[in-house]
Formats: sequence, structure tokens, C-alpha cells
Amino acid sequence: MKFLQNLPGFIFILSVIAMTACTTKSGEAPKMGRNSDQKPVTADAIIVTHSALENDIKTNGTLMPAEEVELRSETPGRIVNINFREGAHVSKGDLLVKIDDRELQAQLKKLQLDEKLALDDVSRKEKLLEINAVSREEYDKAVNTLEVTKANISLVETQISKTEIKAPFSGIVGLRQVSNGGYVSSATLVSSLQQVDPVKLEFTVPEKYRDKLRQGTPVSFTVDGVDKEFRASVYAIEPSADPLTHSIKLRAMCPNPGNQLVPGAFARINIELDKLNNAVSIPAEAIIPVIDGQKVLVSRNGKVASQKVETGFRSETMVQITKGLNDGDTVFISGLLVLKDDMKANPRIVNPSGEDTGGAE
Repeated sequence: MKFLQNLPGFIFILSVIAMTACTTKSGEAPKMGRNSDQKPVTADAIIVTHSALENDIKTNGTLMPAEEVELRSETPGRIVNINFREGAHVSKGDLLVKIDDRELQAQLKKLQLDEKLALDDVSRKEKLLEINAVSREEYDKAVNTLEVTKANISLVETQISKTEIKAPFSGIVGLRQVSNGGYVSSATLVSSLQQVDPVKLEFTVPEKYRDKLRQGTPVSFTVDGVDKEFRASVYAIEPSADPLTHSIKLRAMCPNPGNQLVPGAFARINIELDKLNNAVSIPAEAIIPVIDGQKVLVSRNGKVASQKVETGFRSETMVQITKGLNDGDTVFISGLLVLKDDMKANPRIVNPSGEDTGGAE
């Protein structure tokens, strides 16, 4: 009962405390959000200048030999001679491996003798036919025997040619997988042959660049272990995009006279699509999409201001500004979610790459 009697007093004291907390020492409510009391916000910014703007594609690829084959025997048999040295250069048409063909050579010799006899028979019956001493049927039979013998000779000669493995093109022969005296079949891998001058460069690019690439498009690339930039030229483009990655496969050709480039090596590729020598450009992250277009935040008289812009050419990191900015304008590239119009801001000038130049507006 005593607590209830003192309750009005407690309520009065709480009311006084609440009123005191809502007033300042001067008796006025605090003035929130006034720019005059705001501390300037520091954010990265760049100074707009005219410069070269390149639209490049950076991707990775793999080096491939211009030509490559696996050397295998077309006919089974025993190897009687290996005429190449592993890792050596061979010329087109060089005999690399010889398979035993003694049986075929014997058949060929027999058929050549049969051909001589058939030829003599045809010649003799031709003279007899002129004096009607032999029938036309017998003469035709002799001619047919000669033609069959010639066909058999051609067949055996073809079989003999298959006992020789010759270089289909000039290149570097690989490690051999067989030895003299070994038996091989059509499934036996003898070695490999690669043409490494020139070399192919295979790579993929996003399908959106399909219309910008064509035969003859220049490509530059580097590989590990060689301190040099190589140049190639696109010679083939896959007509369809990969449905999983939505990318286009291309191949370029690169000369390799010193064999510095090794097939299978990893390549870092750069493709220059377009280039503007004198463009107003800013980093892409400075662009803010709005309902009626695009804008950037600039620094004017120590405060933030919105500036509508129109864009054009785009590179991987930079965007050309065709309207809205001039040389010397200061454009914010960080803190864009914090900065608002008329807010005090202290721009920290950096390079377009984000490196601090140590300056401030």
C-alpha cells in the first residue's frame, strides 16, 4: 500500500528524466543530418583524362602440332629394319620401318614370269589371228589371261608397299615402341610423327565475341619458360558454340622455326579486338545504372554530385564515356553506396587500376 501511495512521484521523476534526455544542454533538440556538421567522407577517385582504350580478350589455350600421326603398320609381319632415330627430324617420304616381305616378293617374281609368258602368248596368237590360224575366242582368252596377271602383280605390289612405313610429312619422330625382329600388327603403335613448325594454338572465347573474330585475326601469346611474346593468326573457327560453356573454339597458326614452342604447352593469350587512341574512359565500377540511363558520382566544390553519362566502347575493365565528362573531372570509384548528392567528400586520387597516387583534390 505504501508503494501505491508513492507511485505518482515515481512517474513524475521518470517523465523528467525522459524530457532531459531528449534535449541538449541548451534546451534545443539535436540537429541531425546537417551538412554543416558532417565530417567529410574519404573515397577513391580518378582524374578523367584522354587516353588509349583497348578492347582485349584474355584467355588460355593449348599448343598443338600442325600435323600429328601415329605410325602403325598396315600389314602384320616381323620388323626387319628400323631406319629412324628417336626424336630426329625426318623428311616426307623417308622409309622409317620395313616389314619382312620375302613371301610377297616371291609371289611378285612368279607373277612377273607369268606376265612374260602371257605377253608372248598374246603376241603369237595376234599374228596367227591375222592369217585366221586361230579363233578370235582363243586370242581374247590369251589377252584376258595377260590382264589378270597384270592385276595380280598390281595387287602384290600394293601389299609390298604396305610393308613399308614412310613419313607422310616432314617432322619430328617420337619415341619408338618396337624393336628390330619384333612382330607387329595393324594395332601395334610403332611411334608418332609431329610437324612442329608451324604449330597450332587452340583456345576458346565467349560466344558474344563471335562476330568480332574472323580468319586472319591476330593473336599474341606467351608460354612458360620462354621470355618472348609470340604472334599467331586465326585460321579456323568452330561454326557452333559449345552448349554447356557457351564458348566458341578457335585455332590459330604460329611459325616455330627454332622449335621454342612445344606441343601440349599452356599458353596465355591476348586478342586485341578494337583500339581507340584518344578516348575519355573510366573504370567500369564507377558506372551506376539508373532508371533512365547511367550516372557517375563526381566531386564538385568539395561535395558529391551526380552526373549522367553516355557510354560507348568497353574493354575488360574500362568504359568509354561519350557524353557527360570532360578532362579534369574527378570521378569517385569507391564508396558509391555511401556517397550521396551534396555530401561532403574528400577524394583520394588513385590510378584507374586502383593504385594510390598520393594526391587529393
